[in-house]
Amino acid sequence: MHEDIGKILLTEEEIKARVRELGAQLKQDYAGKEVVVIALLKGAAYFATDLTLAMDMPVKIDFMVASSYGNSTNSCGNVSVKLDVAEELAGRHVILVDDIIDTGLTLEAVCCMLQQHKPASIKTAVMCDKADRRVNGKSADYVGFCIPDEFAVGYGLDYAGNYRNLPYIGVLKPCVYART
Repeated sequence: MHEDIGKILLTEEEIKARVRELGAQLKQDYAGKEVVVIALLKGAAYFATDLTLAMDMPVKIDFMVASSYGNSTNSCGNVSVKLDVAEELAGRHVILVDDIIDTGLTLEAVCCMLQQHKPASIKTAVMCDKADRRVNGKSADYVGFCIPDEFAVGYGLDYAGNYRNLPYIGVLKPCVYART
């Protein structure tokens, strides 16, 4: 375990098993449909990659960069989009993939933006759900794990761009983010 991590919430093995389950569920739910998976970068990169591999079906993949955190441990409430999709979405089924939903503001804002492309449907898949932090009632359609309201990092989740590459999800020690 990395020295900046206080405890592990989800092991690498737990994550892999749950991603396989979600991939199988998505394959079943979207059988015979034209699917575009949109990963919100940078956090969802690991999850989206593993999830699409587990879907074992033809999918198109695209990316967006949207954030409401910056280098903070709390959402600022303003969602900024720095990269929009390039893939044609009209009439296709979109699965928006993110690493975490907490306030719900990012997923809500991005889903509204994607509606302008006139997809057949938009569903959301998140690795982690911090429901205690929700401010808008938005929920994800597919959830890997519900986690407590602690600052989690690893498997794409970060603090100021660091810790994404940890193969597990752990709680960052408060002394780490208190330094800034």
